[in-house]
Amino acid sequence: MEMPKKPFTNRRIGDILIEQGLITPQQLKEALELQKKGNKKRLGEIFVETGVITREELYEVLQYVYETEYVDLSNYVIDPEVISFISKETALQFKLIPISKNDDELIIAMANPLDIYAIDFIRDHTNVKKIKSLLASEEDVLNAITNYYELGEYDDIIEKLGTEVVFKEEEEDEDSKKLEAISREAPIIQLVNMLIVQGVKDRASDIHIEPNEKGLLVRFRIDGMLHDIKTLPNTIKSAIISRIKILAKMDIAERRLPQDGRFQVKFGTREVDLRVSTIPTVFGEKVVLRLLDKSKGLIKLEQLGFIPEQLEEFKSIIFKSYGIVLLTGPTGSGKTTTLYAALNEVNYRDKNIITVEDPVEYKLDRINQIQIKPKINLTFANTLRSILRQDPDIIMVGEIRDAETAKIAVQAALTGHLVFSTLHTNDAASALTRLIDMDVETFLISSSVIAVIAQRLVRVICEKCKEEYIPGKDVLSGLNIKGNLKKGGKIKLYRGTGCSFCKNTGYYGRTSIYELIVLDEEIRSLIISKASSSAIKDAAIKKGMKTLKDSGLEKAMQGITTIEEMLRVAG
Repeated sequence: MEMPKKPFTNRRIGDILIEQGLITPQQLKEALELQKKGNKKRLGEIFVETGVITREELYEVLQYVYETEYVDLSNYVIDPEVISFISKETALQFKLIPISKNDDELIIAMANPLDIYAIDFIRDHTNVKKIKSLLASEEDVLNAITNYYELGEYDDIIEKLGTEVVFKEEEEDEDSKKLEAISREAPIIQLVNMLIVQGVKDRASDIHIEPNEKGLLVRFRIDGMLHDIKTLPNTIKSAIISRIKILAKMDIAERRLPQDGRFQVKFGTREVDLRVSTIPTVFGEKVVLRLLDKSKGLIKLEQLGFIPEQLEEFKSIIFKSYGIVLLTGPTGSGKTTTLYAALNEVNYRDKNIITVEDPVEYKLDRINQIQIKPKINLTFANTLRSILRQDPDIIMVGEIRDAETAKIAVQAALTGHLVFSTLHTNDAASALTRLIDMDVETFLISSSVIAVIAQRLVRVICEKCKEEYIPGKDVLSGLNIKGNLKKGGKIKLYRGTGCSFCKNTGYYGRTSIYELIVLDEEIRSLIISKASSSAIKDAAIKKGMKTLKDSGLEKAMQGITTIEEMLRVAG
């Protein structure tokens, strides 16, 4: 639908809908007759209810009428602290709800964003200087008021439920219907929303919901470490898990097989993508939600954690015309973030860049991104073959999982393409022998691979409670620390004592450590002779490669991380 540049604020909605060709004069007349007969709904809602127009068409027009944007509250997760700015009575009176706060501006969703009296009332009864009103459907606003006000604590919500759902094999269909109904009730919605809100606020990368004999254990992975958060009672575990499965568009009746799904929520100005995975255990289904905060944007190469000489070397590699650059490390080590940063660095207008990913985590401008779908045979290997007919300059393959994908990637590199990809190995040298294990010919590996980078994530010392200390001689000798002496030959290291800011962990945030092998003639010869990964690693070290441990130690000496964290990750 093509809308005029100027809004229609002084015109009737019916006339605008006619002008846009969405309704006829006769349909407008019939809707007005329905209002006269007692239908108290607004004209737009009547047109949607009678199937004349879709809700999307209605709100596209209303955005122009109200000179504001439309917000879908069903995708919003609102912080309880924001809700507290406006009382429930006021929210019901004016049919509005606060959804986020930015500095001195409160953002509210309203059924009528032009209600100046309501906006002035809120401004007068809160300490907020600026009010920004967005358009939302009246039904969504009223549902949100029901779901968010009088939340209380976890225990209060659990007490409101008071319903036990017990599955019996012979009544499975009936139970599924009952369970779906309970999963859509306000207390369950509130409980799941609270878990997501707390996870986002605590910077969790994953939310684990694990059934056991005692109940449902909720754990958050924060800065790479799991923390116990809450144990919910067994009586509501099925309803909680089903609520999450409904959000992720998964089959709530299927509890015997693993499932995957995803959904998005908005948390204030932040858009969070949640990937959901379920597996059956002896105590019921375990659910893991991976949280991806899309509002954070891309990290630049300089922010990743490369030490200066590694960064300079890596930058020179990613601007090569052809060859394979491999990133290695376990799941959750930050490989995808590094790949995205590299692609963003080389993303020039004269380049055709195509990626094959599972999943696509960030949308990148001027880069053609493909989400693989194994169910329809859209695999890494099949997609990679098609990509080569699309005249690419740079290709990113999310992961080399099998011999077929490895061989196609090698052929792509040998025919003039720059290829980025990842492998799951413990260090950089092992990636080269892993390709040999995949039956890729050694001469093809040596001709195509130009560099391998291994990486890990280490926790950063909390700046609020950071302190210096002098380590014992046994620590220094064990780590072979000889340089960087300070004040009378004493080496100073750093640690976090723990505070409320870092939740008494001593750490806040993470950074990367790397080891980088750039292939030269000697290493290529070792590959062709099928030398071991340790032999390749030794050769790289002799040429000046810093290992993961070396990189971690350097960050510990700089006061970025601790010796204990470095040893935990790379020791």
